[in-house]
Amino acid sequence: MTYCLAVKVNRGLVFASDSRTNAGVDYVATYSKMRRYCWPGERVIVLMTSGSLATSQAVMNAINRDLEDPDAKFSLRHGKQLYEVAQYIGKLSQQEQTLHERAMEKSNSSAESNFIVGGQIEGKAAEIFHIYPQGNFISASEDTPYLQIGETKYGKPILDRIIAKSTTLEDAARCAMVSLDSTIRSNISVGPPIELAMYQNDSLNEPFHHTYTLNSPMYKSMKKQWTDGLHRAFEQLPRFDWEKTKPDEPTDG
Repeated sequence: MTYCLAVKVNRGLVFASDSRTNAGVDYVATYSKMRRYCWPGERVIVLMTSGSLATSQAVMNAINRDLEDPDAKFSLRHGKQLYEVAQYIGKLSQQEQTLHERAMEKSNSSAESNFIVGGQIEGKAAEIFHIYPQGNFISASEDTPYLQIGETKYGKPILDRIIAKSTTLEDAARCAMVSLDSTIRSNISVGPPIELAMYQNDSLNEPFHHTYTLNSPMYKSMKKQWTDGLHRAFEQLPRFDWEKTKPDEPTDG
């Protein structure tokens, strides 16, 4: 399992992902779920994956193959709209799943993968898309300007409470990190390092990218302050009526 999310705000895009691919009593593996492609001044594309690692890796290999082939019918550098890139990735995913479908069925395994692709093409608006295993896709909406794949439920509440189109890029990034950390705390199948990327609209340059481990000062400080803040907020919640009665006052009955 994994957890990846992308956020679209007025100033740009935020991408965040964990790096755990397997977790058990005696075996934990990590693998980057985020890929960044940049042609300065032309287009910036960020791709994240969840689900079958074999399918995800095969899709990545196919993407790299097409980028290196000058005669390829389509690649990440083709297309005037980002949704065309989403269609392309969806087709590659479908091809790889079909190729291994029978073998995966025999082993009761799934070849399905989900993808989030986002970025900007020169002259077009920045966008993010969630590509389903079936090859179709959706974009973020005005009311819900974020997309999630993988283990989504633990990190969703803070996104619903904090993220809006007007949220600053930096606040969206902090919110994404807390969302990841909340998921890591509640599910062993999601784990660090955390990868974070931030893209500012119309820059068409390499996004800011950083990897945070458990020992990264920023990550450690964020975890502590968030936990302490939750405790303080909880302690300030309204009291029940019976808690407001003074000890020396008789209660009804």
